[in-house]
Amino acid sequence: MLQRIQSIFLFLAGGASLGLFGLPFATIPSAIPESTIFADAVYNIQDQIALMALFGLAGAFAILAIFLFRKRTLQMRFAIFAFIANLIGVIFGVLFFMQNSADADAQQINDGFGIYLPIGAMVFTLLAYRFISKDEKLVKSMDRLR
Repeated sequence: MLQRIQSIFLFLAGGASLGLFGLPFATIPSAIPESTIFADAVYNIQDQIALMALFGLAGAFAILAIFLFRKRTLQMRFAIFAFIANLIGVIFGVLFFMQNSADADAQQINDGFGIYLPIGAMVFTLLAYRFISKDEKLVKSMDRLR
């Protein structure tokens, strides 16, 4: 059921997670050939396989959870899995950046729009989880009345 608010939040969370495949985390004015993340002057998720896997899984879990509207407990689990994958991706991305940012000491590092997408995805996932649990409580209360 795509007209429920949690479906919209899950769609936005999936779009934000999968949108990282096209948007960079950070850029610098010129490339540094010996750097692992700024060899092409752009730090994005294609620089690390684990980031691609984590954010790809997070997006897939969020999109898949939309179609599990009849099984709310499973939908809640998928939303939590998407949140955890995003959280681990953010932590791993920051650690990877901190380890390799010394290569760009002389250059100005500009943040890209991609740095904000995982945070937005986590917020949308938590909002979806909240509305899914509200639906679950409503259904349980209606079952008690029967």
